[in-house]
Amino acid sequence: MATQEIYIRNASETEARGPFTIQQVADLAEAGQVTSDTLVYDAETEQWLALNAKPELLAQVFPEKKRLTLKEKQFQTLNKPPEDARAITVNDMLAAAEGRTDDTKGKGDPSGRMAQAARIGMIGAILTCVVAAAGEILPSVDVITNFEPGKLIAHPLVVLGGIDLVLAVLLALGMASLYPVVRFRAALGLGLVGFIFYAQGLSPQLGEVVLGCAGLYLCTVVVDLVPAIVAAAAGVAGMGLLGWYLLSH
Repeated sequence: MATQEIYIRNASETEARGPFTIQQVADLAEAGQVTSDTLVYDAETEQWLALNAKPELLAQVFPEKKRLTLKEKQFQTLNKPPEDARAITVNDMLAAAEGRTDDTKGKGDPSGRMAQAARIGMIGAILTCVVAAAGEILPSVDVITNFEPGKLIAHPLVVLGGIDLVLAVLLALGMASLYPVVRFRAALGLGLVGFIFYAQGLSPQLGEVVLGCAGLYLCTVVVDLVPAIVAAAAGVAGMGLLGWYLLSH
């Protein structure tokens, strides 16, 4: 049957078409040019028979098409909460965001701690500059009140104290953009005042200068809470001890 030559025609036609193979007739049926009523020449009976009168040939020309179906797939949730799980409330979410739960403790938003550290650093820098200015200016207050420029040259710490006082006022006004100037002042104080005490062999006072200037510098750069507190305490303590020494001598 696969190599059979087939001739076809419609009932209204007198001329046959062909020869065709079974596959070609099937293609014509797919295109709508052959139906089950199309006449097929039967060589055995030498008659024209309707295609539906030859069941075997009909099944090959019009094969049954398999119906495509989608199989329903079952999905299993991997992160299935336990049956006794408690519903999460808004307060639970806020506590988690603030790092107040057992799972999120120490993992809260760091921006809040950084802002708090920056405020402490600012306050520490202001207090350090005020204490430093007091220790540098007060011992030479008579020279300032008399305004004798010749004597002011012999008291360079007065000039440094004036700079510290101006910086303290500007920082108190919120001018954090002056931090580079504050760092330069810390380096300048360490070099100038530190050299003075180093030349005189005053090691304790040299240590106070180092402590105060290092604390002042770190107040402008640290962004963590604990280092900010330590830097502020070091700056105020170092400048305070140095001022106490200058006032008592």
